Amino acid sequence: MVAAQPGPVEQVAASQPMGWLARVGLGARAAVYLLMGWLAILVALGKQAQVDQRGALTSLLDQPSGALLVWLMALGFIAYAIWRYSEAAFGVSGGDDGIVQRGRSLIRGLAYSIFALGALTLLNGARQSQERQQQNLADSTLSVPGGQLILGLVGAAFVFAGVLMIWEGLTTKFLRYFDYLPPRRRAVVVWLGKVGSAARGVVFALAGSLVVLAALFADASKAGGFNDAVEYVLDLPMGGGLVALMGLGLITFGVYGLTEMLWRRVPDGAHR
Repeated sequence: MVAAQPGPVEQVAASQPMGWLARVGLGARAAVYLLMGWLAILVALGKQAQVDQRGALTSLLDQPSGALLVWLMALGFIAYAIWRYSEAAFGVSGGDDGIVQRGRSLIRGLAYSIFALGALTLLNGARQSQERQQQNLADSTLSVPGGQLILGLVGAAFVFAGVLMIWEGLTTKFLRYFDYLPPRRRAVVVWLGKVGSAARGVVFALAGSLVVLAALFADASKAGGFNDAVEYVLDLPMGGGLVALMGLGLITFGVYGLTEMLWRRVPDGAHR
């Protein structure tokens, strides 16, 4: 029996240009985490900063040629989203091609579509913080029937995602995308991926826990995402040092993201 030939759309999803979009998108994601990590370190040093994706973009916008930089980031987020949508529809490159993997790609595509929209609204002059947006959304959610449950489930999903990031980092599940690398280069990827993924997972889980608390107490002001997570840690004993470690962990994930941009297996026109 002859195997069905992939159609034109499937061929595009597996093509080298799609691989280029993937690498552009991975580079944009890496840049955001590098900036978030640096902003967390500034907070640990007593500076005022918003440690989230929007805060990172705002910090770029305040630089010379900032509008161009944010435009490039928005295009990178769009590239990342297109790549993830193609994975959700036609299969994941270099990994397990199951419904769970496709679902995660769909969620990532949606998330980076939202990030791209946020970057474009920032260029349009809307500078409301991501923390305030999240609190407004939480407040709207709490005002509808069953809102506490819905908000609690959203927070639990963030906690679960964070735990999954930690588990994938510590078990080096990400290495399935780097199986062709020589041992020395792969060892660098292992170290960066373990530390960076675990640090990112801790931040996600902590932010999700605060959303769960906001649902339990019906208090939208507690649902501030990354910024509230950083402020919570900052108030702990030795909080400044802990926030600095969080920042270094996010920077490590950003550097790992650069290795993904350069070396990760992505569509190349030959295989998926």
